[in-house]
Amino acid sequence: MSTNVRKIRVEKNVLKHAEGSCMFQMGNTKVLCVATVSKSVPPFAEERGEGWVTAEYSMLPRAGKERSSRQRLASSGRTKEISRLVGRALRAVVDLKKLYGFSVMIDCDVIQADGGTRTTSVNGAFIVLVQALRAMVKSGELKKLPVRDYIAAVSAGYVDGKPVLDLCAKEDNNAEVDMNFVITGHGKFVEVQGTGEKNAFTRAQLNYMLNLARKGVRQIIKVQKRIAGKLR
Repeated sequence: MSTNVRKIRVEKNVLKHAEGSCMFQMGNTKVLCVATVSKSVPPFAEERGEGWVTAEYSMLPRAGKERSSRQRLASSGRTKEISRLVGRALRAVVDLKKLYGFSVMIDCDVIQADGGTRTTSVNGAFIVLVQALRAMVKSGELKKLPVRDYIAAVSAGYVDGKPVLDLCAKEDNNAEVDMNFVITGHGKFVEVQGTGEKNAFTRAQLNYMLNLARKGVRQIIKVQKRIAGKLR
């Protein structure tokens, strides 16, 4: 049974020209996260008097054991679903009214995949979002940082009848139950995705995974605080 997240490594400011960038690694999963700021917003955000935060997720052809075509990766439903997940997660902790007139695009490119690519993407995306918004405050484009809380994501499940936190690919492929959680720094849930891959699961098991995920998110946010700094 594993009740700790895999080892986390973060290298920030890895790209010269981006408003925010980092390589976020959990175990052997590596995701390059990059933030780009533009002085435009989608029409629906303009109508509401808000800014916008969105994301695009992709995997390099050799992020896995075998090469996948770029076209197939880019057009897959999984790619689009994870892109939306990352965007929703970030918007949950951003005051879009205070970002009015600006959009922030976060690109999450999986360099190496070993389970948890979507959760790793959320974790790195938050750091580069804060980097970009801090730069806007420093330049005078924003009055203050429009981020209400930290946000992080982690997987939890049951493998061989035992609970596991932050599943690697081998564990994920053999999991009886596999769940992904997106949780704020105050412990509120933004997203819960769960499937009984091989077996149905009980309410007690669900509660255990919820608590395990909260523990894992606290470990991740501790790293985010060290890299991205305090929000207030």
